[in-house]
Amino acid sequence: MLWVLYLAAIVAANLSVAYFGPQSTIINAFLFIGLDITMRDVLHERWQGRRLWINMALLIGAGSILSYLLNRDAASVAMASFAAFALSGAADTVVYQLMRRFPKFAKVNGSNAVSSAVDSVVFPTIAFGSFLPEIVIGQFLAKLFGGYVWSLLLDRLWWGKKRSA
Repeated sequence: MLWVLYLAAIVAANLSVAYFGPQSTIINAFLFIGLDITMRDVLHERWQGRRLWINMALLIGAGSILSYLLNRDAASVAMASFAAFALSGAADTVVYQLMRRFPKFAKVNGSNAVSSAVDSVVFPTIAFGSFLPEIVIGQFLAKLFGGYVWSLLLDRLWWGKKRSA
């Protein structure tokens, strides 16, 4: 059911941006995207193997499609979301794998830093049709901090249980 939480966060972020515009992206970056970039690593651990890329692509695509179906005015946001999540997800996966010998908390937050940077440049540039430096910087910091907070919570909920078991 973790994928449902991941998908709900994507759709909530997309619809919020479509409704409220660029000013909502920094709050969304902390609440929803910080969760998604951290949850992506949880799902990577659960979906290890050949189907990982397919599962993640389907999840990202489903988030964009649902966003569009729920609000046709969200088309540009849904496309930006798809591109940003695909590119940042690839970057996240590469960094996460390169850090495979590090503790889980370091892998998650290290890969989140890279994926946050990629997502923060790609999403607003596509969604709003221009490079908005203040939005990019605000989103990056919010995603980085949000991802850190979510990693603390997820560590207590999922990863911490495995250590004590």
